Amino acid sequence: MSDQLQETFISHLVELRDRLIRAIVVVIIVFLAMVNWARDIYSLLAAPMLAALPQGGHMIATDVAGAFFVPMKVTMMAAFLVALPYVLYQTWAFVAPGFYAHEKKLVLPLIVASVLLFFLGMSFAYFIVFPTVFGFVNKFAPEGVAVMTDIDKYLSFVMQTFIAFGITFEVPVVVIVLVKVGLVSVAKLREIRPYVVVGAFIAGAVFTPPDVLSQFLLAVPLWLLYEIGVIVASLMTRSPAKEAESRPGEAALQQRSQ
Repeated sequence: MSDQLQETFISHLVELRDRLIRAIVVVIIVFLAMVNWARDIYSLLAAPMLAALPQGGHMIATDVAGAFFVPMKVTMMAAFLVALPYVLYQTWAFVAPGFYAHEKKLVLPLIVASVLLFFLGMSFAYFIVFPTVFGFVNKFAPEGVAVMTDIDKYLSFVMQTFIAFGITFEVPVVVIVLVKVGLVSVAKLREIRPYVVVGAFIAGAVFTPPDVLSQFLLAVPLWLLYEIGVIVASLMTRSPAKEAESRPGEAALQQRSQ
């Protein structure tokens, strides 16, 4: 019996290795296909900051190799995002055999929703947060001070913000999962709403730059997404009594059969 378990464990490791290699190879292929446009990709990422800089302001590279490595990092990130559907397919193909049929019906939509929400969070940061925050901050630059942002520090800021808003937009999925597995009830989620609002503004203060505007831009969506998660979770966990009320004909048929 132990030999059979060992063989099964080894076969799973081999399959995991093969699927990981496939995912990495696809990411590298996409990266190589995009690397010729690395400068353009970085320029696209830097567009919100460049548009907000005062006339004559520009970005600089203080590191010797920064002008080369930073666009490469951005291109690798973009390649991973482009290849993400294939990476997720390999992940799903590896873990799917371990789920029952009814679990697959829940897990697969949650994975797809998580990815879409993460991209939505990144898009919100790029199109809404960056132009608003950069324009607000750069307006307060003292007269006679040339605003010049280091490209490596800008990339670090962008990555931190993307991750913060991407995770923030996962709140509905987290709420639904917590309710579905029975760790918390919808009534309890509604009860702790005031604490969630306070926690949202604390999270905004921790994960965003030290200005009120960016904190507000993170806290408000976090609270609204929490409310959306509560609404969806309540719809997915309707009580049997409410189900019977919504389907009176079916309920009467069940009573007659009893």
